[in-house]
Amino acid sequence: MKLTFLGTGTSFGVPQLGCACAVCRSDDPRDRRTRVGAVVESAAGTRLLIDTPPELRLQLLRSGIDRVDAVLFTHEHADHTHGVDDVRGLGPDATLPLPCYGPPETLDALVQRFGYVFDRSVRPIPGTSKPEAEPRPLRPGETTVIAGMPVRPLEIPHGRVRVFGYRIGALGYVTDAKTVPEPAIAQLRGVEVLVLNALFRAPHPTHLSIDEAVAVAQQVGAPRTYFTHLTHQQGHAALAAMLPAGIAPAYDGLVVDVGVPG
Repeated sequence: MKLTFLGTGTSFGVPQLGCACAVCRSDDPRDRRTRVGAVVESAAGTRLLIDTPPELRLQLLRSGIDRVDAVLFTHEHADHTHGVDDVRGLGPDATLPLPCYGPPETLDALVQRFGYVFDRSVRPIPGTSKPEAEPRPLRPGETTVIAGMPVRPLEIPHGRVRVFGYRIGALGYVTDAKTVPEPAIAQLRGVEVLVLNALFRAPHPTHLSIDEAVAVAQQVGAPRTYFTHLTHQQGHAALAAMLPAGIAPAYDGLVVDVGVPG
């Protein structure tokens, strides 16, 4: 299995508009972060897209990805969903809607905001096209085979809303968590690769801080952990130098091979 980080930045992205800090002016390409998204590819070549961030088209072009078999949404916030129009023609069969999985309330919100994407009765004017997607709600703790991969949603608190983290075989993917409850940690143990959000050094009301993310990573005990949803307060090189062994910051375009679960 292969994981491609499409985007690894917060909702502001990096560089941040109106900011002239050292990270926003950095020449290190790893410090240029678009909004969070990822693609998981199985050994058979099927692909799951995790979230549809606003820069999705550019992210997919950069990574050479022109097809996915399904979308997994973590939650409804704009930085994770407002690129949904870019699923136009992205599925393996252009005549069928692309299946979109996630929390029921997230899918309901997407249907309300982007009805033209999910309502098949809304037909494009002849000679034009539109994205076609089908909502398929998931239940936390119940494994569903999607595009040939076992996907187990994990319920995670994120301020006033919940997000779904996902265990996909040997991969654990959790973003926008404020905490990771023990039941979720128990279901993540044994993964080969863990992805976690890590925001500021100081505590934040809706996201894990860097120190909190390190503590969660150590509880899970994955051989490799990558931090995502990173801000302009920490440049890639400086953050990499301060993290414990086995934990590293991800960056846009990073590709990671994922082995079998332990």
